[in-house]
Amino acid sequence: MTEQPYDLRKVLAEIKDDPTQYHETNQEIDPNADLAGVYRYIGAGGTVKRPTTEGPTMMFNNVKGFPGSRVLIGLQASRKRVGKILHHDYQTLGQMLNEAVSNPVKPVEVKKEDAPAQEVVHLASDSDFDIRKLLAAPTNTPDDAGPYITMGVVYGHSIDGEQSDVTIHRMVLEDKDTIGMYIMPGGRHIGAFLKDYEEQNKPMPITINIGLDPAITIGATFEPPTTPLGYNELQVAGALRNEPVQVVPGVAVDALGIARSEWIIEAEILPNKKMQEDINTNTGYAMPEFPGYNGTANPAVNVVKIKAVTHRKDNPIVQTTIGPSEEHVSMAGIPTEASILSLVDRAIPGKVLNVYNAPAGGGKLMTIMQIHKDNEADEGIQRQAALLAFSAFKELKTVILVDEDVDIFDWNDVMWTINTRFQADRDIMVLEGMRNHPLDPSELPEYDPARIRVRGMSSKLVLDGTVPYDMRDKFKRAAFKEIPDWKKYLD
Repeated sequence: MTEQPYDLRKVLAEIKDDPTQYHETNQEIDPNADLAGVYRYIGAGGTVKRPTTEGPTMMFNNVKGFPGSRVLIGLQASRKRVGKILHHDYQTLGQMLNEAVSNPVKPVEVKKEDAPAQEVVHLASDSDFDIRKLLAAPTNTPDDAGPYITMGVVYGHSIDGEQSDVTIHRMVLEDKDTIGMYIMPGGRHIGAFLKDYEEQNKPMPITINIGLDPAITIGATFEPPTTPLGYNELQVAGALRNEPVQVVPGVAVDALGIARSEWIIEAEILPNKKMQEDINTNTGYAMPEFPGYNGTANPAVNVVKIKAVTHRKDNPIVQTTIGPSEEHVSMAGIPTEASILSLVDRAIPGKVLNVYNAPAGGGKLMTIMQIHKDNEADEGIQRQAALLAFSAFKELKTVILVDEDVDIFDWNDVMWTINTRFQADRDIMVLEGMRNHPLDPSELPEYDPARIRVRGMSSKLVLDGTVPYDMRDKFKRAAFKEIPDWKKYLD
C-alpha cells in the first residue's frame, strides 16, 4: 500500500493525540473576532498583547454561519511544534531549511481525480455564489477591514509561463466575488509577474490555496536573495518531505493549484485596478500585523476577481492565523534564519553556528547570532556577520551577537550575556539612515525628522555580547558535574 502524501490532515493525525500540541472544540464560535479573541489566550504568543501564551493549535468544529466547515488556527504558533511536524530538532530548523533550498524537489502535476482539493466545485458565475458565505474566513479584531485570508498561498506564473512562484499575502473578502490583496512593493515574485501582465493590460490568473502542510507555508515565505525570481518555493516543501508537492490545473483559470489543499480559490488579479482595503468598514485599519500593531488600511490594494472555489467534500478546513502571533515567527523567521546561515557561511564559513529570529521581532525585525571564534584573528568577525545579515535583509533591525556557550533560544540566557559580557560604550553599533519594514510604527518621519526622511527608514542596532578572544578565560561559566542519568531522579 502506497503511503499517503503529506497534507494538512496527515500532519494533524501525527499530533492530534498530544493535548499539549492539539485541541479541538465543538463549542459554537463566531469567526468575527471571537475565534481569534479566544485563541489569543490559549496559544497565540508572539507580539500579541498580553495576556497570551504558547499553547496547542486549535480546531473549531462548530463555526457560526458555516455548517460543515472547520477552522484551524495556530498550527505553527510554536517552534517546538514545527520541529515535531517536520521531524527535526527545533533548534536547527534554520539549517534544515537551508539544506532544503539547496536540494529542491520539483512539484508534480496530477489529474483532477487525484486532487482532493477539487472534490467539490463552486463557480463564481452561479447566481447564488458568495465567497463570504462559503469560506469561514475570520477577522482578528472588531476593527478589521473584513474577513481575511491570512494563510492562503498564492500560486501564479509569469506571463510567458516559464516561471512560477508561491507567496503569502493578506487578502480581505470585499464582496461576493472580490478579494482585496495587498502586495508589498519590491519584495514578492508574484508582484514582479503582475507587472508584466499589467504592461499588456491582461489579468493574471492565480490560485489561492488554503489548508496546507506547514512544509509548504514555511517554504513559501523564502525571499530573495535566497530564492531568486522564478524559484518556485514549492520545491523547498518537496525537499523537506522528500516527496514532490502535488499540483493540479485549475477548473476555471489557467493556473495550477495545490492538489492536496483543503480549499482552492481560482481567480484573476485585474490589471491596473486598485480599491480601498477597508471600503466596507472605513475603520482605517486592515488587520493586526506581525509587529503587534493594527495595520493601516491600504487605499489601493489589488483587485482579485474570483472565478471558482473548490474544496474537499469532507468537512473542509479553513486554516488561519493571528497576524502578530508566534505563527508568523515560524513562517517568516525560520526561512530568514536559513537565508542568513547560507549567506554568512559562504562569506565567513564556520563562524556563525546558529541563528534565531526571535518572537520579539515578529520573526523579521530581530536576529540572535551564535558566534564561534578560533583565535585572536577572528576578533571583529562577529560584527562582520551582523553587517552581512543587514546587507541582505532590509527588514532586519536588531542583531544580538552571543558566544557559543549561550542558548540563543533562552531569552534569559541572551539577556544574561548583555548584562555580563557587554559594555554599552563599546559594544553598541548604530547604523543610521537605512531601509526597514514599513509596518514598524517608529519608522515615521515625525518620530525622528532629522534621520527618517520617508516612512520605512530606520537606524539599525547591533549589540555585541561576545567576549574578546584574549579575555575568554575571565568569562568561563561555572562548571557543574555532568550527570548522564539525571532523569532517573524524576521517576
